[in-house]
Amino acid sequence: MSHRSQSTSKVFAWPAAIALLSAAGLFAALLGDGAWDMLAWLGLGIPTGLALRGLWR
Repeated sequence: MSHRSQSTSKVFAWPAAIALLSAAGLFAALLGDGAWDMLAWLGLGIPTGLALRGLWR
């Protein structure tokens, strides 16, 4: 069995992107109403959807 080592940036790229998207969604939720609400829903909904997709596998 061979094991290829991956760089740290490859290992943490997707988790970092999901964390940034969640943080942006939380920040948008604090800013105001209207379009900010839509950005908050997207910023928090996409990571939630990815988590649920992972649980269903």
